[in-house]
Amino acid sequence: MVKLSVIVPFYNVQSYAPETLRSLRANARQDFEFILVDDASKDETPEILERAENDLQDVAQVIRTRHARNGGLATARNTGLDRANGEYVTFLDGDDWLAPGYYQQLVSCIERLGCEFVRTDHVQCTARSRTLARVPHGRRGVVDDPRAAILPATRSTSVDYAYAWAGIYHRRLLDEGLLHFTDGLRTAEDRPWIWRLHREARSFAAVGLLGVFYRRGVASSLTQIGDVRQLDFIRAFDQVIEETAQDRDAEQLLPKAVRTYCAIISHHLTSGRFEPQVARKLRAMSAAALKRLPADLLSEALDSMDSERASRLRRLRRRPGHHEPAAGTAGAAGDDAKKSATTGARDTEVAA
Repeated sequence: MVKLSVIVPFYNVQSYAPETLRSLRANARQDFEFILVDDASKDETPEILERAENDLQDVAQVIRTRHARNGGLATARNTGLDRANGEYVTFLDGDDWLAPGYYQQLVSCIERLGCEFVRTDHVQCTARSRTLARVPHGRRGVVDDPRAAILPATRSTSVDYAYAWAGIYHRRLLDEGLLHFTDGLRTAEDRPWIWRLHREARSFAAVGLLGVFYRRGVASSLTQIGDVRQLDFIRAFDQVIEETAQDRDAEQLLPKAVRTYCAIISHHLTSGRFEPQVARKLRAMSAAALKRLPADLLSEALDSMDSERASRLRRLRRRPGHHEPAAGTAGAAGDDAKKSATTGARDTEVAA
């Protein structure tokens, strides 16, 4: 039986994939399964993965698959989830890497705690700089209710730490439909995913285990490019709002979702990363998004923010224009974008 399935999407990461794959080998076990998903790479990544498949087969079980066309990180992860056979599931991105023996410790951790998922700290790496990033959840090594960990609205919580690879997940979450991502999201794909997980799973824990090294500042990232695909964060947060509004505890949870959405919009408006045409589209889509939010919750969120962000968003809210849902959404009910533009990007971890 497969103990752990590790889903690793790759897209045009020939410079980084060898280090990622070496770290997988240093974490291999015969009952571990490495699912390598090539998202239609155009560089030498496919050849690297073919060699890696042969190299890893003596130490772990390996599944290698390739998309005919690029679909983005969310879609690539879903491909891996559809092939996963493990009792537990985790993720790794194709330009990050692991400490030796990390997965052995991770599996031991969730088995000891007996919960449905575990969130872990990680190390952020920019050039030679290393920074510890901690799960914003105070209780460590204690099984908690994931729903209770969403709040408070005015502080960063576990749903703001939207890194799918910073954790491990029991297979029953996959079988219940809680681990798949929204197909086609190019950025912020982890946001609807982590909110759904915290609303619907039954138990989780945060631990201080370190072992994932998250590479930032990649030259091809959306953060550097300011690509229009970065604007998918609006579609992602519209989904968070819509699904949370249907929750049995919507009255308690929606203020957190609305405030976080406002914080992310404000961050993008001041990031300075977008080309003029994309920046104009960002302002228009953000103004429409604010108009879709419940007016009372939006006012409450803005009142709770610092004056600079609140004033910026109030001006945007008054912007003339017709009420229009973001492309691909039904409208709202009433992560640091960093990764390759086509493996998908992570939206910035922004404090509420």
